[in-house]
Amino acid sequence: MNTQPTLAEEGDTTGDPGAAPSSDGLKAGLKNRHLSMIAIGGVIGAGLFVGSGAGIAAAGPAILLSYALVGAMVVFVMRMLGEMAAARPSSGSFSAYADQALGRWAGFTIGWLYWFFWVVVLAVEATAGAVILEGWVPAVPQWAWALIVMVVLTATNLASVASYGEFEFWFAGIKVVAIGAFVVIGLLAVFGVLPGSDNPGAGFAHLTDAGGFMPKGAGAILTGVLMVVFSFMGSEIVTLAAGESEDPQRAVTKATNSVIWRIGVFYLGSIFVVLTLLPWNDPSIVEKGSYVAALDSIGIPAAGQIMNVIVLTAVLSCLNSGLYTASRMAFSLGRRGDAPKGFAKVDKRGVPKAAILSSVVFGFVAVFFNYQWPDTVFAFLLNASGAVALFVWLVICVTQLRMRGIILRESPEKLVVRMWLFPYLTWATIGMIVFVLGYMLYDGGSAREQVVLSLLVAALVLAVALVRERTRKTAARG
Repeated sequence: MNTQPTLAEEGDTTGDPGAAPSSDGLKAGLKNRHLSMIAIGGVIGAGLFVGSGAGIAAAGPAILLSYALVGAMVVFVMRMLGEMAAARPSSGSFSAYADQALGRWAGFTIGWLYWFFWVVVLAVEATAGAVILEGWVPAVPQWAWALIVMVVLTATNLASVASYGEFEFWFAGIKVVAIGAFVVIGLLAVFGVLPGSDNPGAGFAHLTDAGGFMPKGAGAILTGVLMVVFSFMGSEIVTLAAGESEDPQRAVTKATNSVIWRIGVFYLGSIFVVLTLLPWNDPSIVEKGSYVAALDSIGIPAAGQIMNVIVLTAVLSCLNSGLYTASRMAFSLGRRGDAPKGFAKVDKRGVPKAAILSSVVFGFVAVFFNYQWPDTVFAFLLNASGAVALFVWLVICVTQLRMRGIILRESPEKLVVRMWLFPYLTWATIGMIVFVLGYMLYDGGSAREQVVLSLLVAALVLAVALVRERTRKTAARG
């Protein structure tokens, strides 16, 4: 008995780019401008703004190499995912492809792990947003702000996929404009041509004038990799959203082809500006945050409040996309019989209401844990989902090795995006990811705890998947 989902069951829309998917009920409510901005802003999370200071302190200017290594890994993974998504647009993206290429157990396991990851992210981002909002309006308690933020964005996602797309268009747009302006203004200050700047305009001197380019040694580059890798999570969202777009194949192709310059400008470009405006060991980079410290060095008034607005936008964007992503993964799992059937139902607007509400309920529970038991229960959830990003990327690589042959055999004309140097670069990327996971175990501390707990959760989900598979086969024979 063949239990693999067919292309039609996953809502293929490549036959008519302008048509709404007819087999799964989701509406093609995302316009090309929505997908373009989701693709551009998808890799920019609050982690870039908030966490980059710690990475700079750990590796010095060599953190640029850490970002470059992880960025290259993400570019390769996105190219592989783009190859599969352009050929077979699906609301389940890599989970659906793993299902088809590796087996039901693989799609089930990585799908539920990814859902779990984003549910925990909902709690993290809601709390981060609440902290900023409470600072502005202290009369409203932090827990109330977290509740308000979650309710508003839940309502947005329940309204229609177009509502999600419109909100994300503006959220991502603000992030993109802010970083673009930061890079341009910063570079002008670096070369001493910014009118009214307080920065001495030292050019590239700060990259080497405080102990050299690698003041902490070459090993610090790997430590930096561990600190920055998770700020890239989210680049794959565009491939899930493509299934609800007007022209999935075009959207995925465009997003995949633009990922190199997006990472180059927004990650490497902005961190390069910070490192050229200030010595890497300037205490303000850690105390204030790297971007605030850089803006202060230029003489931008109210730099802290400006960054709070941008970080809040990034938080709301991540929360908005996290809820969308978790619900669509739950929907896809329901479609394939790996989640309750109710998850696969859509309302008259083409919205999977049950999948959205179920995801947000668990998000609310995680928020409660964050306030009630932050150092025990919530810390466990956080660490148990910490390495899921790397597991997802690893599964994408292994799936693409098998999926290339399936696409060539069944529909070679749809292979419009191809992974470079296949299969050698795919295997090299697998090696890079495995190395990072191994180094996390070797490094110890929180990194080791994240890998161990994430592996335990993955093993538990995999065990459930294998039991379900055996039960299904037994029932089929009976």
